[in-house]
Amino acid sequence: MVSLKDISVRCGVSVATVSKALNGHKDVSEATKERLIKAAKEMGYFPNSQARALKTNRTYNLGVMYLDEAGSGLTHEFFAKVLDSFKTAAEAYGYDITFINRDVGKQKMTAYEHCKYRNIDGVILVCTDFTSPDVYEVINGDIPVVTIDHIFDCRTAIMSNNEKGMEELVEYVTGLGHKKIAYIQGNRSAVAERRFTGFYRACKSRGIEVRNEWLLNGDYHNPELTYKLTKELLRKADRPTCIFMPDDYSSMGGFNAIKDLGLSVPEDVSVVGYDGIAYSQLLSPKLTTYLQDTAKIGATAAKELVALIESPQTTFKEVITIDGELIEGGSVKKVG
Repeated sequence: MVSLKDISVRCGVSVATVSKALNGHKDVSEATKERLIKAAKEMGYFPNSQARALKTNRTYNLGVMYLDEAGSGLTHEFFAKVLDSFKTAAEAYGYDITFINRDVGKQKMTAYEHCKYRNIDGVILVCTDFTSPDVYEVINGDIPVVTIDHIFDCRTAIMSNNEKGMEELVEYVTGLGHKKIAYIQGNRSAVAERRFTGFYRACKSRGIEVRNEWLLNGDYHNPELTYKLTKELLRKADRPTCIFMPDDYSSMGGFNAIKDLGLSVPEDVSVVGYDGIAYSQLLSPKLTTYLQDTAKIGATAAKELVALIESPQTTFKEVITIDGELIEGGSVKKVG
């Protein structure tokens, strides 16, 4: 492995000068800096991460704690895209990524113990279960933390604007004349509560009655349950003209239920999704949905986590809200 000393010998300068040049110090001339950087590249030099950790007291390693109750893992498009943008941004800041697990091989440990074991500098929490003891142990620990779509006291949170997204969808469907609107909720969580609040407020402000029999408890990323609940809604004597699905992926179950009842979208019943995943625009008709800005969510999470690590005294712990965008598909028709 090429060392700083090897570069110094080749270029006839001290090891300290090589170190300063490669780390961007200003007390080395630009000409010398360019010559040393070029030599380092030609010789195949890479900085030693262990040595850098000893010098800076940082490992330049960020932990990703991803708990998904549904077991969909990285096949969940929303979370996968958030994590991909987080990874890209983190790498641009010079950090590596480690997924945090409850156990490491045969060694049993908590997620927080794994963070300590890997000596990570900070951790991002991307979960569907923020009530997990593992989550609370990390939150109450001494590691910088940024959460996605959940707020803890004195921790930075990156929130998709779920209330606004739902309000825009309600405005859209009511603008097309819909007053008989059903709502299938996702599993109980901060996201579900914020979306329902946005839905309820938007309906009330437009004089739309929110009927209890049209409010059903479903689950995110669960087409099978959504299929069952959609059939339940459409078998009622007085059925809704529009159904809000828990998310785009679950809407697949809703579409199938409508088809199996001999009905069609949107002629017989209109359908609205949420998330804006690519799959939603492959349905026929294309799904009307709300696109969450996963690229901005992930990149902002990386930016804030790095700031908490590198500039803790000047970085506020805050809640940052990211807006999305309504996608007008063909799954909602004009009525009345």
